[in-house]
Amino acid sequence: MSDEGGGPRDAGFLAVDSGGSGLRAVVGAPGREPSAPLASREPVRTAARGIDPGHLLEQLLPMARALADSYGLGQVTTAVVGAAGLASLGDALRAELPGALARELGVRTVALAADAVTAYVGALGPRPGAVVAAGTGAIAIGTDLARWRRADGWGHLLGDCGSGAWIGRAGLEAALRAFDGRDGGSAALRAGAEDMFGPLPGLPEQLYPRADRPAVLASFAPRVAECAGAGDPAAVAIVGAAARHLAESAAAVCPAEGEPLVALTGGLVRLGDPLLLPLAGELARLLPQARQVPAEGDPLHGAVRVASDLAAGRVTLPGDEKLFSVVHMKPVQKKGY
Repeated sequence: MSDEGGGPRDAGFLAVDSGGSGLRAVVGAPGREPSAPLASREPVRTAARGIDPGHLLEQLLPMARALADSYGLGQVTTAVVGAAGLASLGDALRAELPGALARELGVRTVALAADAVTAYVGALGPRPGAVVAAGTGAIAIGTDLARWRRADGWGHLLGDCGSGAWIGRAGLEAALRAFDGRDGGSAALRAGAEDMFGPLPGLPEQLYPRADRPAVLASFAPRVAECAGAGDPAAVAIVGAAARHLAESAAAVCPAEGEPLVALTGGLVRLGDPLLLPLAGELARLLPQARQVPAEGDPLHGAVRVASDLAAGRVTLPGDEKLFSVVHMKPVQKKGY
């Protein structure tokens, strides 16, 4: 079978970004542009053993096969999976995913990375610095290329300070304060919450039973930023506090020597100036030695970059048991597509 350009089927890689809002995957091969991504909007479940390998594979394998077929890959030999929660909840994934990808797709080399690592590589490449990956959740990761350091990323109940879920929860609290008549409320945020969720007394029953509660909370963050841009005092305070939290996480992981780079990546970038302007000020205050730069790409771009480097045998990233590991396997006869 030939690809669209008329060339023969060849071997290539699979790159995956599994985050709080769903899963995306592409395939690629040396000398060719990667495919367009396929996506699932269903976040991979966590269970008693942490991230559920079966649920990830249930979504990923059909995507991988469809991508490989349309792209013209004869075999996927390398796979890079960037996964949210890998550092804290990834034991089952590390134990089961490489073997499953070998059996199902014939993969020989698997890199498992925290999504913060793929976010870092997508944003800065293999250069010293710090990246704050902030979307539904938030984590900062830094490296001097000898080791990784991380801060936060503890989930919406224990941390993820400054994240979309954090901003959304704080905004909804201000809305409920206004509903109750307590200090610290915001009429603008109350109106926004009622527009999105309906009468506020029904909000707890809408929110608490949801498995995707962090994503639901994060869905309100753009309204908070919009109100902050319009000058609402409660919203301005919330977004300013988020900027401080994100900058503090960056400062905790950024190398102290040289002129490291620092970047923000993730969905919170789309909140625009209400967040980005105070964040730039906080980063300048806490990290005067660092140079702020725009992210070159997102976590999926980072997974592609790691996969390309792995396939070429030139990965220079530091290994870490929890954050970034590479598994090489003996060839296994893959199941047919």
